[in-house]
Amino acid sequence: MHRRQLLLGAALIPGLMVTGSPLTSWLVEDADAQDAAGQGGDGAAFDSQIVRRMARDLAAKPFKAGDQALPPELDKLSYDDYRNIRFNADRSLWRGQGLPFEVQLLHRGFLFRDRVDISVVAEGKTQKLVYQPELFRFEHGLARPDPKLDIGFSGFRLHGPINRPDYFDEIAVFQGASYFRAVAKGQVYGASARGLSVKTGDPGGEEFPVFRAFWIERPRPDVNSIVLHALLDSPSAAAVYRFTIRPGDSTVMTVEMTVFPRSDVDQAGLASLTSMFMFGPNDRDGIDDFRPAVGDSQGLAIINGNGERVWRPLTNPSRLQLSSFVDTNIRGFGLMQRQRSFFDYQDLEARYEKRPSIWVEPIGDWGEGAVHLVEIPTKEEVHDNIVAFWRPKEPLRKGGEYNYTCRLHWTWDTPDRDPIGRFAATRVGGNSGKRLFVLDIDGEPVKDVALDGLEARVSASGGAISNIVLQPNPDIGGLRLSFAFEPKGADVAELRANVVRGEQRLSETWIYRWTP
Repeated sequence: MHRRQLLLGAALIPGLMVTGSPLTSWLVEDADAQDAAGQGGDGAAFDSQIVRRMARDLAAKPFKAGDQALPPELDKLSYDDYRNIRFNADRSLWRGQGLPFEVQLLHRGFLFRDRVDISVVAEGKTQKLVYQPELFRFEHGLARPDPKLDIGFSGFRLHGPINRPDYFDEIAVFQGASYFRAVAKGQVYGASARGLSVKTGDPGGEEFPVFRAFWIERPRPDVNSIVLHALLDSPSAAAVYRFTIRPGDSTVMTVEMTVFPRSDVDQAGLASLTSMFMFGPNDRDGIDDFRPAVGDSQGLAIINGNGERVWRPLTNPSRLQLSSFVDTNIRGFGLMQRQRSFFDYQDLEARYEKRPSIWVEPIGDWGEGAVHLVEIPTKEEVHDNIVAFWRPKEPLRKGGEYNYTCRLHWTWDTPDRDPIGRFAATRVGGNSGKRLFVLDIDGEPVKDVALDGLEARVSASGGAISNIVLQPNPDIGGLRLSFAFEPKGADVAELRANVVRGEQRLSETWIYRWTP
C-alpha cells in the first residue's frame, strides 16, 4: 500500500473515532464472558516471554504476508461504508465491572484489511477474542458478513475516565500497520506513533511493518494503568512490544521493544512519529485560506546528548526534504504543538490547538545515531506529511536481538517545561528581495529579562544575514529576535539562531532550512 493511501485512512478515521457512538461495553469475562464475547476454550498460560519467543521464531523464517482476504460484502468498502460499521458499545470489554478501562474492537475493511488477533490476559491465562457480527452495528443497509466466518479484527480502541470520572472517553487507538495514537486530558487526536518504520523517505519505497497480534492484560481496579503486549512482523524484521499506558494530564506510554532482524536493516526507524503540517506563519506560499495555520505539529524539538535544546520549525516543502541530527545517547525528541490558542488556527472543527505533542524519552543508552526528519509536500491537510524517528548509526544485523525502551509522552508540553527560553513562534515574510524572519522567545529565563549583556547569535550556511535586532516583547513577557536573510543565489541554506549571555545559553538553538 502506498504511504499516502495508508496515512489518508489514518487521517480520516479519527473523525469516526471521536464522533462515533457513545462508549459502552461489550465484554464479559471468565466463564460467563467467554460465550458473550466469543472467547473460546480453556485459557492457555501466558507470560511476556511467550511473545518474545514468537517474534524470535518468526524472524528465523521467511516472511509471509498476513491475511488480507475479506468476504465480498467487505472487500471494497468506501470510506463512508466503513464509517457505517460501528462497534456495539454495550459489548465493550469490562463494561460495568468497576475497572478503569474498557476496550472496543475495530472492524476490518476500507484501508484496514490486515487481520489482527486480539487476546485478553487475566490471572496468567489468555483467551483469544473471536469475531462475531453481533459485536458491530451495520448501518444504512450495509450487508452483514456471514456469521460462520471468523474474519478477525483490525485493531482496538482504549477508553477510560480521562476527562471526567463518570464517562469513559477514548484514550488510545491501535489500528493500521503499526500505527497508534493517544491523547491527554482535554485533547483530540492528532499526531501518531509507530512500532517500527523501515526505509522511510527511501526513493525505492517504504516498508510498513504490521502489528499481527495483541494481548491485553485485564487492569486492576485500583491502578490507573494498563499493559498491552504486541507482536510485529515485516519483510525485514519481527519484533515484540510491551506497552504500559498511564492516561492523565499527560498520557505516558512506557514502550519496551526487542527487534529481531530477518536481514540487515540499515534504515530502521525507532520511536517513529507521524504528523501533518500544511502551513503556518513561517510558510504560507501559495496559500489562500481564512485560517492563520493548519497543522498537528509546529516543530521538531530535540535535547541532544550534550544537553543542547534544538527547535526546528516544520515546513511544507515544494519537494521532499530529509534532515538528520547526528547525536550520541540522545536525551529526547518530539513533534510538538506549541501554539495553544484557538486564535492561532481559527478552526472550530479541527481544533488544532488541542492536538497532542509527542515527546520521546529514551531510557538507557541508545548509542550513536541520528534523529531523522522527513517533510513531504502536500496540498491537503488530510495527508500526514511529517515523519520523525531515531535511526541507529550501525545497521540492525540479521540474527541479532536489539532492545530499546522509551517513554512516549502524549502531552501539552515537554515533560520538564523547557528550563531555558524557547522559540514560541516563527514568522517569515518578504522584504525587497530578502526574507524577514521574526522569532518570539518565551519562558521563565527570558521573562522580562534586561537586554544588558544579551547577544543574539544568527548564522547561515549560505546567503547573508543582516539587520539583527533583539528587543523585549512585553505582550509575551519575553523577547523578539528579527533579522533579514538574503539568499544571494543559494539553493538551500541552514539558518541558526540563539540567545546567550556570555557563554550561558538563554534559549534553545533555532534551526531552519530555507529553500526558494
